[in-house]
Amino acid sequence: MVSCSRLSSTVENIAHCWKIGYHSQVFFGPCAHQMDLMFMKVLVTGTAGFIGFHVANYLLARGDEVVGLDSINDYYDVNLKYGRLDAAGIARGEIREGALVQSTTQQGYRFVQMKLEDREGLEALFAAEQFDAVCNLAAQAGVRYSLENPRAYIDANISGFMNILECCRYFDVKNLSFASSSSVYGLNESMPFSTSHNVDHPISLYAATKKSNELMAHTYAHLYGLQVTGLRFFTVYGPWGRPDMAPFLFTSAAFEGREIKVFNHGKMKRDFTYIDDIVEGVVRVIDKPAQPNASWRGASPDPSSSSAAYKIYNIGNNQPEALMDFIQAIENAAGREIPKQFLPIQPGDVPATFADVDELVADMGYKPATPLQEGINRFVAWYRDFYRVGRD
Repeated sequence: MVSCSRLSSTVENIAHCWKIGYHSQVFFGPCAHQMDLMFMKVLVTGTAGFIGFHVANYLLARGDEVVGLDSINDYYDVNLKYGRLDAAGIARGEIREGALVQSTTQQGYRFVQMKLEDREGLEALFAAEQFDAVCNLAAQAGVRYSLENPRAYIDANISGFMNILECCRYFDVKNLSFASSSSVYGLNESMPFSTSHNVDHPISLYAATKKSNELMAHTYAHLYGLQVTGLRFFTVYGPWGRPDMAPFLFTSAAFEGREIKVFNHGKMKRDFTYIDDIVEGVVRVIDKPAQPNASWRGASPDPSSSSAAYKIYNIGNNQPEALMDFIQAIENAAGREIPKQFLPIQPGDVPATFADVDELVADMGYKPATPLQEGINRFVAWYRDFYRVGRD
C-alpha cells in the first residue's frame, strides 16, 4: 500500500501536471493501478525533448521516481528545451554536465545533463541509481538534418543506444522501452503500415538508425534476457512540440505573417498523433514489458515479435489526415490564413503515413483517439501563451 506521505506527494504532482497541460485520460487508464502497487524508479532519456518531457511528468504524477537525462544539444532552440525543464522544476542555472539536479517542484524528479555517447557517465549513473526500468527517448532527431550531418546520428542513435543496451545488460535492468519511428517504413507503399511489414528499405539515415536500434534491441533480448519494446511514433504534435516540425513551423508562420513551404504540392497525408495519446501508449508499454511470443516460428518469422522478449508497436492516430486539412486546422485555431508556396517533395520524405495499431489495441487495450482540430486547438493555445503572440 502507498504511504500517506507518498500519496500526498502524488496528488500534488497530479495537480502540477494539470497546470502544464495534461488531460483526464492520462490518469484514469490502466496505469491508475500504480496508485495501489509498488512505484518504480525509471530512467527517461530525452527529458528536455518533446516526448520525454511529457512522459517524465506523467510518471511523476502517478508517483514514480524519475531520473531524466538529456544532452541539451543545439539541434533546435535550446531555450525551448530549458523551458520544458523549468516547467518540471529544473532551473537552468542549476544544470551542470554530469551532475544530478533536484526538481524544485517535484520531489521524485532529478535531472542530469549527459550524452548517450558518454559511456563512463552512463555506467556510473546506472551503478548509483539501480533503475527498475529505462525508457530511451533521446536521439538525434530529424529526417532532413540527417542528410546534412549524418555522423550526429551514428554517434547518438547507434553508439548512444549501444551504451544504453550495455548498461541495461550489466546493471540488470530488464525493462527497456525505446523510441523508434514511422520513418522506418521507407519505400513501403502498403497501407496501413503494419509492424509485420518488411522495413528493409529506409530512405534516410535517421530511419536507418532507428531500424538499427530495433535490430540491436532484439539481439540483447535474445542473448541477455532483456525485455525490450520499440515504439514507432507517427508525426507527434501538441504543447511543447518541436520547432522543426510542421505544426510548429506552420503556427509560427501564421502569427508572423510568413509564407510556408508546402511540399509535394500539398498531396501529402500524415497520421498526426496528439502528444497525450503518445504518452499514454508509452507508459502502458513501460507497465507491461515485452514477453516472448510462444507461437513465433523461425520458419515464418514475425518481424514485430520473437521467441525472445521483444516487441514492436506502432503508436499513431490510425486516421491519416491530408496535409491541406492539417494546415486548415491550424488556420482555424490561429484565426488567420497562412500564405503558401507549393513545392515538389523533398529527399527523404514519404508522401503518406498510416499506422496499423491493431496490436497496440489488442495487447495494451488502448487506441489513440484525439481529434485533429481538438489537438491543434490545444497546441495553438499553448503556443500563444508560451510566445505571448496572437492576442489581438
